[in-house]
This record gives sequence, C-alpha cells and structure tokens, in this order.
Amino acid sequence: MGLLDLFVTATMPVLNVLLVTGVGSFLATGYIGILVKDARKHLNNIVFYVFNPALVATNLSQTITMDSMILLWFMPINILLTFIFGLLFGWVVIQITRPPTRLRALILGCCAAGNLGNMLLIIIPAICKEKGSPFGEPAACHTYGLAYTSLSMAIGAIFLWSVVYNIMRLSSNTAGGMINTNGHTQTVQYPEETDKLISSTCTAETIPTNKCLVTGEYADDCTLPIYDGSESSTRAKVPISVKARKFVLRVSEVIDMKKLFAPSTIGVIVGFIIGVIPQLRKAMIGESAPLRVIQESAAVLGDGAIPTVTLIMGGNLINGLRGSRVNPSIIIGIIVVRYILLPLVGIVIVKGAVRLGLVHADPLYQFILLLQYAVPPAMNIGTITQLFGAGESECSVILLWAYSLASVSLTIWSTFFMWSVSS
Repeated sequence: MGLLDLFVTATMPVLNVLLVTGVGSFLATGYIGILVKDARKHLNNIVFYVFNPALVATNLSQTITMDSMILLWFMPINILLTFIFGLLFGWVVIQITRPPTRLRALILGCCAAGNLGNMLLIIIPAICKEKGSPFGEPAACHTYGLAYTSLSMAIGAIFLWSVVYNIMRLSSNTAGGMINTNGHTQTVQYPEETDKLISSTCTAETIPTNKCLVTGEYADDCTLPIYDGSESSTRAKVPISVKARKFVLRVSEVIDMKKLFAPSTIGVIVGFIIGVIPQLRKAMIGESAPLRVIQESAAVLGDGAIPTVTLIMGGNLINGLRGSRVNPSIIIGIIVVRYILLPLVGIVIVKGAVRLGLVHADPLYQFILLLQYAVPPAMNIGTITQLFGAGESECSVILLWAYSLASVSLTIWSTFFMWSVSS
C-alpha cells in the first residue's frame, strides 16, 4: 500500500474529529448557547456514568478471552512507560521554562497523561471504515480495535487518577490551604507574622506541667506537650491488624479510590468477567444467546459515547479562546514533548518489544501501542484543575493549542505508524 494512500486514510478520521469538534465549539459560543457550561457538565456526567462504561463493557465482552488477555499483557506496561517518560520530559520543560509554582503540576500532567480513551475511540473506528485501511476486514477491525481502545481507556484512567491527580493534589496543598467561600474555592497563605506571634506567646517559663498553659488571647493557639520517657515504656504494642488498617487509611488518603475505580474501569471489569467466563459469554454474546438483549441494549447506549464526547471536547476548547495568557515557551515545550519526543520514544519501545517477541504480530494492536505515545493531553486534566481551582484558564489555553495542532501531528504520525506496522 502506497504512502499517499496511507496518508489519505490517516487524514479522514482526523478531519471527522475536527468537523464534529467544530460543531461542538460552535454550539458552545454565545451566538447559539446550547452547549453552555452547565449543559456540558450534565452531558459529561452521562458519558462518564452511562455511555463510556456501556461501550467498554460491550466491546471487551465480545473480544476478550483468557487467551487474548495473555496476548495483551504488554499494554499496561506500555501505558505506564508513556507516563514515566512524560513526567521526565515534563520535568525538563519545567527546568527550561521556569514557570510559576502553581503551573508546574499542570505541565507535568499535560506531558504525562495522554488522551488514551476518547481520542482513540474516535480515530480507530474511522480508520477501520476506510477502504485503504491496512488492518483487514472492517467489521473485525472495528470490533478488535474498540476492544483494544477500551482497555487503553481503562488503564489510562487508572494511571491518570492515581498518578497525575495526586501530583496535582499535592501541588495544590503545598501552595496553601483551600477554603470554600460562597461556593468559590480560594487559596489562603498563612503569613509568617502569625507564626512569630504564636511562638512568642509560648516560652519555657510558662510550662509548669505537661501542657503549655497560656492565658490571654492566644491560649487556644499554643498547646505543647512535653516528652515523657516513662510514657513510651508503658505504651502497649500496637496489633498488626490496627497497623494494617492505618496503612490502608493512609493509602486511601493519598489515592482517591472513587476516582481510581471510575465507571469505565468498572465497565472493563464487567467486560472481562463476561468474556472470560464461558457460561456468561454463551448466555449474553451471540445471536442465539438467551440474554443477548442485555448486550444489545448496552451496545445502543455505548454508540452514543463517541459523538457526545467529541461535541463536549469542542465545547470545552472554546474556553481556551477566553483563557489567560500563558508563556509561549510552556506551550511549545508541551507540544514538543507530546508530538515529537514521546512518539520517537514510543517507536523505540514498541519496535524493540516486537523484535524481542513481547508483542504479538497483530498490526492493529501494534498501531494502537504506537498511537498511545502520539495523542494530545488528556481532557480530564481540565477536570482536575477545576477540582482544585488552580490553573483552569491556563489549562484551557494549553489544551486549545494542543488539540489544534493534534490534527497535523496525528495525521503525520498515524501515516507513519500504519506504514511501519504494515511493511
């Protein structure tokens, strides 16, 4: 297949994304006012809780078996490597551009977390439908492509909400305390004078017993227990069960388990269970399956995910036109990482894994592994900035530029990736 034919094949899905995204942006403008902020929020909830889980579960249950699970073991490692190298390159961008402290976690997140779900869900089916696709019969390509993409989306969500989410959460905590006033989250910096004032009211001469007893205005601010060596000798040993429970509580504080087990992740688990257990598979999958109506109903819901997500993405990008100013060097650094450095690293890793026999010979599977390094930043990074109330406008500007240039980048890299896996 010629390189020009591959270029045309790679261009069509990107143009589809651009057209539907443009419709979403147009509907979000003040002239139309349909996809306003509240409307996008409600639509996003429907996609998050209904459409995506249904799409993931139906496609995985049709294609995943115990044998195929063994063949797909490299995908979680591949996605982990995209995050690791993205964080490393993001750290380099921070060292070069010297951004404000509040934007450093945002830069790390944009470099590390790619759109491993929604973007692939749009591109892969469109490529499979093209006549010049190198991935074989369109129906089989569509089914297996969505299964690979669904798995990519679930694994990417796990890493996003366990790695990037907590990096940005810890970064927001170091900037100051978060308070909520009249529905608006604000950051409070405690002045050094307060510490000096409190410390000056509590001296060694005012500690007659085990407590620091201070009379006056700052009595409640100073409570300094004195160390007593006899206490440690009489303290009972803590049982292992109590230590284990404390450890689990600390982990749950660091990692938001509700975000980690998102509905899409639960959909992956359900799809795996149905696909791997033969009895459930025979009962739900196939034209003669007695419970096939459940699978068909879920498939109908899943079909609404791709167009809805694309419209929402277009509506969200319109915020970038109204966003604040961002240092151009930051945007250039993120673009270079996501569209040049990471794809080059991906070629070395995936081709090396293929040469070592770690990845099976399915060209579509290899193509998706390569494409995971070339996608734009994850849209959920904007959601995370909204959660912590820091860098929202800057994130909109970065995403606007990243997704505007993604049309060129994805076309070029998709063409090259298809040529490399089909040659």
